[in-house]
Amino acid sequence: MATAKKAPAKKAPAKKAAPAKKAAAPAKKAAPAKKAAPAKKAAPAKKAAPAKKAAPAKKRTPNAAFMKALTPSAALAAVVGSTPLPRTAVVSKLWDYIKKNNLQDKANKRNINADAKLKEIFGKPQVSMFELASLIGKHVK
Repeated sequence: MATAKKAPAKKAPAKKAAPAKKAAAPAKKAAPAKKAAPAKKAAPAKKAAPAKKAAPAKKRTPNAAFMKALTPSAALAAVVGSTPLPRTAVVSKLWDYIKKNNLQDKANKRNINADAKLKEIFGKPQVSMFELASLIGKHVK
């Protein structure tokens, strides 16, 4: 019977150990906060890697086809001017004209409402901004 009394005595310390685990639980909550700090240190390392990739990007030369001066048609010349311009400059001047005359659609900014000059270029009253390059291609030589 003496051993039976000892067995409950051993269970009592086990119950005390269970509250110790509860005390350890808040320590686990603090541990993820410490893990977050090393993650922040890893983030600058990722930022440093793209900076190294940016250096070769500066050496990149533009495609000669984009830089070739093209003569606009009479309809396009009314908007961007009659001097030969690279395709990129034509698109830029066309956007300047669109913004100056407030021709973007109010509800859907991706659409451009054509005025009299642009209707000659586009051939329809409204176009998507993604159609601009193909429509301009028909008006330059």
